[in-house]
Amino acid sequence: MLGRKLGGELYKLRVAAGKKQQEASDALSATQTKVVKMESGSVPMRDPDIKALCELYDADAETAGHLLGLARKDRERRKVKGWWDGTQTLATQVEFIATEDAALSIRQWQMALIPGLFQTPEYVRAMGVADLSWDDMDRIEDVVATRLKRQARLHSDEPLQIHAVIWEAALRQLMGGPKVMSRQLNHLCELAQLPNVQIQVLPFRAGAHPCVGGPFSILSFGEDGAVDVVHQDTARSSIWYEDAAEGADYAALFARVAGSSLSPYDSVHFIDSVSKGLSE
Repeated sequence: MLGRKLGGELYKLRVAAGKKQQEASDALSATQTKVVKMESGSVPMRDPDIKALCELYDADAETAGHLLGLARKDRERRKVKGWWDGTQTLATQVEFIATEDAALSIRQWQMALIPGLFQTPEYVRAMGVADLSWDDMDRIEDVVATRLKRQARLHSDEPLQIHAVIWEAALRQLMGGPKVMSRQLNHLCELAQLPNVQIQVLPFRAGAHPCVGGPFSILSFGEDGAVDVVHQDTARSSIWYEDAAEGADYAALFARVAGSSLSPYDSVHFIDSVSKGLSE
């Protein structure tokens, strides 16, 4: 995440200076591929390279110092091993888990699924069975174990703050059957009692809403100068938005859908009524 932020700032400096990638690679005595990787944030960056590019782009001392600080912090972060390293989880989820672990709070909009931090083991297994792409069904238990480790942050000494807005469709989808779904909904009601968890439901009767484009998560951090980042999952990849303006747009979108939803109190009663309906 820090690497992408650093790469994005270097890209903006290059464009503002009217320089081409070939000119940047010449300044580094490197290939153009290296500049592409630096601007995408996919590789750690050396201080001499940062200084050479800042000189080429006529960046002032304050900007150069800021970029050097980002580069050092990025290099340090890349060396750290998290609990998720080596776990048998989906490759597209590894980066999200690492970013989630660093976040202080999350705002999440879900349309078709219960948010991962709220899912019961049975619900996770039901999703795994439905996913025909698995080559080894035993790996589902590894995913369940990883999901439970993530959920431990909800109950830690410094708990993750999460505000989730869930469309009614996710509550009605019988993932795993009525019994599994009823237990899942009861679990949601229990989690909603935690001081760091806020759950709202957008009911069908609310009609048209602004978040038809798909689910997303907004992750917020405590470091000075840190901006919110937005994550979206697609069928085959993950998309990250790390620009302050884009983060503000999604924050406004989330506020609108939350404003159209039931209150947290009414949402719990709504979820409970759906759960009771499954046993009738």
